[in-house]
Amino acid sequence: MAEEEAFRRFVAERSAGLLRLAYLLTADRAGAEDLVQNALVKAYLRWRSIESNPEAYVRRVLVTVAADERRRAHRRHETAVEALPETADGADPYAGVDGNVRLRSALAGLPARQRAAVVLRHWVGLEVAEVAELLGCSAGTVRSQTLRGLEKLREAYGVAVEGETRG
Repeated sequence: MAEEEAFRRFVAERSAGLLRLAYLLTADRAGAEDLVQNALVKAYLRWRSIESNPEAYVRRVLVTVAADERRRAHRRHETAVEALPETADGADPYAGVDGNVRLRSALAGLPARQRAAVVLRHWVGLEVAEVAELLGCSAGTVRSQTLRGLEKLREAYGVAVEGETRG
């Protein structure tokens, strides 16, 4: 019973932060909600073994599943519809996560690994070693993926990098 209470407390305290991370990884509100729900189900099933550091486990699941979903999405065929369904109140409750369509679009344009590295380093604030562990790669790979991702974001914003000239 104490384990279940600890899990409920974790969900109550960390769901909003995990949802923000998932949203930044997927650039899709519904996908982010599904991603967090699936990650929390996996966490619940392994709670005894991850209770000492559940957030690290859930972050890893979020990053891994988001990358897998992105790869699968390229293989899916979507069907166009005449009209998009409307939301209940017409407002995007997650628009405030970023508030900047241009940045969200630029993030969505990054390859999954670069996006994960940039988001985990600069939005979540993890150290290089922590990101490397989450992504299952070396610290050097995290640094290069972050650098490439930031370069693409700067390019999307038309920001010149030191030593570069723009015409």
